[in-house]
Amino acid sequence: MAKNKKESSQSKLIAENRRARFDFEIEETFEAGIQLLGTEVKALREGKANIAESYASIEGNEAYLINANIPIYAPASQFNHQPKRPRKLLLKRREINKLMGETQRKGRTIVPMKMYFTKNGLIKLLIGIGVGKKTTDKREDKKKKDWQKQKARLMREKG
Repeated sequence: MAKNKKESSQSKLIAENRRARFDFEIEETFEAGIQLLGTEVKALREGKANIAESYASIEGNEAYLINANIPIYAPASQFNHQPKRPRKLLLKRREINKLMGETQRKGRTIVPMKMYFTKNGLIKLLIGIGVGKKTTDKREDKKKKDWQKQKARLMREKG
């Protein structure tokens, strides 16, 4: 069972990794802040970001978001950032220790799931500890999803 941190009901979604729950069985989630540059924040306010191919890793005593694409902010010209640079995740020490312990176990990885603005204007990243699913599990999930769609369609038609 995944334990969710409270996500604000008034948060504005920037980017979502839809394949995260399809490719991984998410065991636990954490909400992390991100250390960003000014031009990155402006690019995110435009709603341009991609975290689908990104992952998080623990290096030393710090957590980093790797391979997340925040495109350049055009009006900043020469003062722009690198689109795929590693970005430091702001987590508490005990959360980093827990993530470090979980990733050392076999088959566990830290998966970014959502990036969003909070109601206070802060940028947060929802990350989860995931175990890779096998192809049979993915097929099973797809069958369940298709059945739910078909059941909902039948209920609408019948009344």
